[in-house]
Amino acid sequence: MAKMRVEGSFVATVTPFNENGAVDFGAFRTLLKFQEDHGTVAVLFMGSTGEPSLLLPEEKKQLVVETAKMKTGKMKFFYGCTGNTPDQVIENVKWVKANGGDGAIIAAPPYICAAEDDIERFYFDVADATDLPLGIYNNPPRVKTDLHWDHLLRIFKHPNFVIHKESTTRVGQVAQILAARPDVTVMCCDSPSLGLVVPTMSLGGHGTANMGGNLIPAEMALISTPWKTYQDAENFKKTYLGMLPLLHYNYSAINPVAVKSLMRALGLPVGALRKPLRNVEGEALAKGVHIVQELGLDKKYGYTIQPKLAKVA
Repeated sequence: MAKMRVEGSFVATVTPFNENGAVDFGAFRTLLKFQEDHGTVAVLFMGSTGEPSLLLPEEKKQLVVETAKMKTGKMKFFYGCTGNTPDQVIENVKWVKANGGDGAIIAAPPYICAAEDDIERFYFDVADATDLPLGIYNNPPRVKTDLHWDHLLRIFKHPNFVIHKESTTRVGQVAQILAARPDVTVMCCDSPSLGLVVPTMSLGGHGTANMGGNLIPAEMALISTPWKTYQDAENFKKTYLGMLPLLHYNYSAINPVAVKSLMRALGLPVGALRKPLRNVEGEALAKGVHIVQELGLDKKYGYTIQPKLAKVA
């Protein structure tokens, strides 16, 4: 059986909360429609953008159940299933499979700083326990463990792995993986400071796994389009360079503090961050709103700036 292919803009969505602090599933439906309408090919729930470590276990299960009901077939629904032990991750993956999810994204267990050989075995243990399509998120800034391309290429030989997201600063790592032509889609984080987007796409990458799409889904769809023609490359260059100010702003505070605060200030139904995270306010937030206005994104997307949240010059 051919593997699932996810090529294009894979958006790590925020988790919206209502005024009482509960997950807002009505808002989720609005946000998902926004993504569908602007070219997003897949969404990731409970990635680091979705505040997963601040969700209770029962909330995570409910989130899978309720959002999976919102699938229309236009986008793939993946879920962050990272956990502290293989058994926890396998339980998470099986819950996603049983409740209609299309796939799961897994980072190395955080905090324990396990050796790379041990994490390679961990990924095989999880993959052997399911037939759900899986993705690897190599994200050493968050979890310390950093998989070398040798580890990754061995892991990708397992038939259940379909996506790789790279979040290091090593262009050479992406090049080595793409040169080996594994049967997975190769994506990268959209942080401009990591500097992976341009080389990944120019070397034949298949898209970006991004948080920028929460605010600029159409632009991220263009940036994430695999290069098959000269026009694809030209569209990429123009759009990427144009959106750089906003991409930098999104990473001006730890994910998802800046992006979710800005979404809220622009009238998107996302609610506040959960404690101990705090929303960006004052001049720092006004800077993000100003960038949106300078780029004409407020008019393009019909954003309604909330004056109580951001003082706009």
